[in-house]
Amino acid sequence: MPATPFSCSFLTLQPRFNSYVNPIFRSLTFQLSSSPLPFNANFSSVRLHSSLSRAAETDSPTGGRSGALTPGPAVAGEVQKIDVNPPKGTRDFPPEDMRLRNWLFNHFKEVSRLYGFEEVDYPVLESEALFTRKAGEEIKDQLYCFEDRGNRRVALRPELTPSLARLVIQKGKSVSLPIKWFTVGQCWRYERMTRGRRREHYQWNMDIIGVPGVMAEAELIASIVTLFKRIGITESDVGFKVSSRKVLQEVLNCYSVPENLFGKVCVIIDKIEKIPADEIKKELKAVGLSQEAVQELLQVLSVKSLTELEERLGSSGEAVADLKQLFSLAEKIGYSKWLQFDASVVRGLAYYTGIVFEGFDREGKLRAICGGGRYDHLFSTFGADDISACGFGFGDAVIVELLKEKGLLPELNLQIDDIVCALDEDLQGCAAMVANILREKGQIVELVLESKPLKWVFKRAARLNAERLVLVGNSEWQRGVVGVKILSTAEQYEVKLDDLK
Repeated sequence: MPATPFSCSFLTLQPRFNSYVNPIFRSLTFQLSSSPLPFNANFSSVRLHSSLSRAAETDSPTGGRSGALTPGPAVAGEVQKIDVNPPKGTRDFPPEDMRLRNWLFNHFKEVSRLYGFEEVDYPVLESEALFTRKAGEEIKDQLYCFEDRGNRRVALRPELTPSLARLVIQKGKSVSLPIKWFTVGQCWRYERMTRGRRREHYQWNMDIIGVPGVMAEAELIASIVTLFKRIGITESDVGFKVSSRKVLQEVLNCYSVPENLFGKVCVIIDKIEKIPADEIKKELKAVGLSQEAVQELLQVLSVKSLTELEERLGSSGEAVADLKQLFSLAEKIGYSKWLQFDASVVRGLAYYTGIVFEGFDREGKLRAICGGGRYDHLFSTFGADDISACGFGFGDAVIVELLKEKGLLPELNLQIDDIVCALDEDLQGCAAMVANILREKGQIVELVLESKPLKWVFKRAARLNAERLVLVGNSEWQRGVVGVKILSTAEQYEVKLDDLK
C-alpha cells in the first residue's frame, strides 16, 4: 500500500528541536510507510516511547522472538507497528478455536460430574515456594516467577496439584473425606516447545483425597477411558503405561541408596525414552548410585510384564500387590485392554509415591497425553499431616493433536436460531423488541444492527447458519405480525407477535 502523507505542526513537537531548525521551516511532512490507521488521531501532540526490545528472549539468533519487532532508536512522531502475534509458546483463541476449546472442556466437566466430582479452581498466580518445596525437579527451572511490588516471590502455576494441596490444608476439617475435586485451569512452563507442548496450556485434573486403596486409581483411569470413548478414541488408538514408584524404591533399598536421592533418581528415570541410555547411566552415577545399582535398576525398568516383575522382586512386596490389584479391577470395570505394565514409567514430579500411569498414543507420534498417580506424602512438604491422595493431569494440546491425527475433530460451526432484520430504518427499535422476545424464549438471535440490503442479510444468515429469517416490515408491523422465512426450505409465513417463538 502506498505511503500515506499527513502534516503536523512542528511547533507542537518537543521544544528542544526548535533550535535546530531554520524558522522558515514551520511545518514538516512525515511519510508513514504503514497502512492508514483505523482511527483519527492528533499526531501533532504524539509522544512515543519504544518499549518493544526483547533482549531477554533467546529464541532467535538475534536475541528477539522470531517475528518480533526489533526497533531502532525512537524517533519523535514515528508510529511503530506492534507484533500482532501472541508471545512465543502461547495462543489466541479466535471464535472457531474457542468453540473447539469449549467442546473439549465441556467433555472434561461432564465426565467429572458423571463420576461425582465437584469443581474447584485456584489462582493462576501462586507463591513460588508452593512449587519449589521438592528438590531436584525439572519444573523448578521452568517456572515463570518474579518478585511482586510487595517483595513477595510469586509464580504462574506450572501445574495444579500443589494448589489443590494448599486449598485442602486451608479448608482443614471443614471438608469431609474423601474429597473428590476436579478443575480445568491454565498452566505455564518455560520449556522447549514440540508438537503438543507449549509454554501455556489448559489442564484437566481430577483428584481423590483420603482413599488409601488402589480403587481410587482404578476410578481415575476409568474416568479417562470414559472421556476417550466420548470423543471417539478407542483402545487401538491409546493405551496406559502403568507402574509403581514402589518398584523403584524396592530396587534402591536393596542397594542402600539414601531416601533423599529417590526424587532425583525418579527425575532421571523419567527421561529414559528421551535421552540415550549412556546418558541415563551417567546421570544416575552422578547422583551417587553405584555401578551395580545402576545396572540392576535399568534391568528392572526394562521389565514389561507383571509376571516377570514378580519373579524379580517377589510377591510379598507392596509394588507387585498394588499393581496386581489394579489390573484385576481394570478387568472387572472393563478397560483392561487399555492397560499395559511398563516398569520404566515413574513420572517426573518428585511427590509421587505409589502407582503411576501415563496415557500414550499407540503410534508413538505424540508425547504423553495425560499422566498421574498416587502422592501420599505431598501434604507434609507443606507442613501439614499427610493424607492419602491420587490424581491425574490431562492437557488440552496433545489430545487436540491426536484428534487431528485420527480425523476426529468435530465440525463446530456457529449456529444461530434466528436473524432479525428491520426492512425500514424507522423500524429498528421494533426489530430489537422482536429479538428480545425471541431471546427471552431461549432462542439464539442475531439482530441486524444497521440498515442493510436484503442480499447482505441473506449472506449473513448463511454464514451464521441461521435457521430462520424474521423480517419486520412496515405494513406487517401495523397489523401486529412479522414475516418469517425458514431458510432451509424457503417456506414463508406471517406470525403474530404474541405467537412468536
